[in-house]
Amino acid sequence: MTAFDEMHPQDTGLRKPYSAYDRWFQAQDPTRLTEKMRDAERVFRKTGITFAVYGEEEAAERLIPFDIVPRIISGSEWRRLTQGIEQRVQALNAFLDDIYHRQEILRAGRVPKELIASNEAFLPEMIGVRPPKGVYTHIIGVDIVRTGEDEFYVLEDNARTPSGVSYMLENRETMMQLFPELFQRVKVRPVENYPQLLRQSLSAVKPDNAHDAPRVAVLTPGSYNSAYFEHAFLADQMGVELVEGQDLRVIDGHVAMRTTEGYKQIDVLYRRVDDAYLDPLTFKPDSTLGVPGIMDVYRAGNITIANAPGTGIADDKAIYSYMPEIVEFYTGRKAILGNIPTWRCSEPDSLKYVMEHLAELVVKEVHGSGGYGMLVGPTASKKEREDFAKKLMARPSNYIAQPTLSLSTCPILTEKGLAPRHVDLRPFVLVSDRIQIVPGGLTRVALKEGSLVVNSSQGGGTKDTWVLDD
Repeated sequence: MTAFDEMHPQDTGLRKPYSAYDRWFQAQDPTRLTEKMRDAERVFRKTGITFAVYGEEEAAERLIPFDIVPRIISGSEWRRLTQGIEQRVQALNAFLDDIYHRQEILRAGRVPKELIASNEAFLPEMIGVRPPKGVYTHIIGVDIVRTGEDEFYVLEDNARTPSGVSYMLENRETMMQLFPELFQRVKVRPVENYPQLLRQSLSAVKPDNAHDAPRVAVLTPGSYNSAYFEHAFLADQMGVELVEGQDLRVIDGHVAMRTTEGYKQIDVLYRRVDDAYLDPLTFKPDSTLGVPGIMDVYRAGNITIANAPGTGIADDKAIYSYMPEIVEFYTGRKAILGNIPTWRCSEPDSLKYVMEHLAELVVKEVHGSGGYGMLVGPTASKKEREDFAKKLMARPSNYIAQPTLSLSTCPILTEKGLAPRHVDLRPFVLVSDRIQIVPGGLTRVALKEGSLVVNSSQGGGTKDTWVLDD
């Protein structure tokens, strides 16, 4: 199957969103563009934009490859996408509120009770707890893939601690430094106000008894975390403190931060620490990354934790397969953005089908992320498929399977000129008293010819994403 190319579809030649860019590109000296690619790499290296690769002892810190050809989305395409994303985010928040309270969707039989009760991402400690302003998922990254001119699908929902927004911001800044004349020629909607929007959005969900100007902080596991660059970057851009668990303690029913002037109360904590490590008194007793007693403060309504504990159930890949039902149940309308067909390996008939068609399918762990723990059947060797089949049979409920989609392609700059590579898109959504979606998001690109794996940990790169102001 031939993939849909977003710049040069086979049937029409050049798509309109790329027309102004193409005129500029055709007038460029290829040698200059190659030099600009090297300039971009120097900028990223100087800024320290790296990520850690788990499981590798050497070269664990890597530079994310950046391609200078932007991915361009028209204003009308973006409006349709945002409608679908808003609908989905509203449904996810309503779903979380429901399963931790009345559980009406379970009683209605639209989602199996056992899928929630036996799920390690479901936190019984959150039953009956309603976060300040009723918001569970303050920051969401919705991964979207395209298969045709008007065909967009949600690949997965990232409702825990979605990462990558710093790369979106740095990609844009780098492009504006390298090609200022291009932005005068093509009217692109801005993304650089995201940190200000994030701080405003977090401040808007402060606890009822918080300061008028709430104190916000970013909680990081520390400098060894793969996304530490992003934690530090966002704290700096928002103008708030970056803290580790050892900097915080519970004082008089509130969480307080150590400063040179003593301990100061924190009202909103944007945490980039997983649930299990958040409070050693409630979850993992040996965790040194969290704050002892923070869950008691949270249950008392004296701090906002973004995203709320227990939101991981919403980006579980087995739950994902029920998202069309979840969206319709809570919004009363069919989902605007479709799901990819998904086989739940916990079901005997589905497992049988998946085992018989491993060579054609993509199989993922239900709690997996970053491209780890997955099998891409068409590109895997016979031995890799056989080894994976043993893991699948040992724990079928730990996996889902999906067809291998023909993801759309966008051109990247190679030594021989433009060449198509598969891409996906992660728009970032902010939820408070309203839903805000920054125009664009993080486009991830599979740099190897023919590869469908876009994750940076698996050799992918990134592009600047342009939403046209039309």
